Amino acid sequence: MIDVLVVDDDFMVARINSGFVGKVDGFRVVGTAGTGEQALTRVGELRPDLVLLDLYLPDLFGLDVIGRIRAGGHDCDIIVISAAREMETVRGAARQGVNSYLLKPFDFDDLRVRLERYAARRADLGSVVISSQADVDRVIAGAGPSPSPALPKGMSVETAELVRRELCAAGGTLSAGECASRVGISRVSARRYLEHLVTLGHVRVSLKYGATGRPERRYRWDRP
Repeated sequence: MIDVLVVDDDFMVARINSGFVGKVDGFRVVGTAGTGEQALTRVGELRPDLVLLDLYLPDLFGLDVIGRIRAGGHDCDIIVISAAREMETVRGAARQGVNSYLLKPFDFDDLRVRLERYAARRADLGSVVISSQADVDRVIAGAGPSPSPALPKGMSVETAELVRRELCAAGGTLSAGECASRVGISRVSARRYLEHLVTLGHVRVSLKYGATGRPERRYRWDRP
């Protein structure tokens, strides 16, 4: 199991995020914290593998928390979850070596994809044997060995390619329903393929909010 510490100054948000984490296989929440100082204490006490860290905390800025975690000798991984969109903040997080940066607001699938990707990289890096410069480069990049291109059970290479082509041809974003109509498959099937491409890092997701109901997930091809 991958032990997770959830840090957010809003206890309801922390509860929701903890619930999301609990739904992903292989992850468990071992604690929460509502301030930077609490987060530092919990990291020392609980020794989590991963910290989900909000940046806007009442006593410390999240990037400063990361610096103090590292100064304390803790090697836990960090995924930032924040509404902070400033370029300098995002660059600062990248310089601090965070594993991912998820903008608020988000839904369960947004976090699930990043947790599953993190778990896969963690497992891959754990099996790497350094025998060449390529191995060193993979470890430094945090990507691990190249993942298998095999599709999940029930998916076909031909349909995946059709979905990819429609996303590229769209020149913008598509919903699962729009993609399904273009490809000629069901909406449920289209979403499975789209979410798989998100997991691979080939597709970016955005949320479109309407007057009522849940936000609509929009997909955009995100590779050359």
